Amino acid sequence: MIEEKLESLGITLPNPPTPAGSYVPVIRTGNLLFISGQIPMENGKVIFKGKVSDDNLETAQKSAKMCAINILAQIKREVGDLDKVSKIVRLSGFVNSVSEFTQHPKVINPASDLFFEIFGEKGKHSRIAVGVASLPLGSMTEIDAIIEVSE
Repeated sequence: MIEEKLESLGITLPNPPTPAGSYVPVIRTGNLLFISGQIPMENGKVIFKGKVSDDNLETAQKSAKMCAINILAQIKREVGDLDKVSKIVRLSGFVNSVSEFTQHPKVINPASDLFFEIFGEKGKHSRIAVGVASLPLGSMTEIDAIIEVSE
């Protein structure tokens, strides 16, 4: 069902990105998945790089959505079926922004909106959206997640 929803939205899940450091992409404890920070990678390359400002807000929003898609790819790799997601619990969004930028929530909204659209009530989650001085590999955004899954 979730796969059909993704297809109707024109979203094809990529191969999940591999870690850029000494960590694992997903840890499962009980019914919770802790998804390590996902950046906007596609085929091993960061697609959206640079500092976020009012001038490139739309590009930054695309970056955040790509992070969310990579989170979905990590979930699918870990549990095999996105229909096993019972709740998107929390997202933490990081925005590589210039110091005067204050619209961090607007940058991360497309990621949240995607989870709402795909999972409905199960997609409603808590969240933070903060600005940072830099992100790995020059990425515009990074998002990590806590996801509850069924057995």
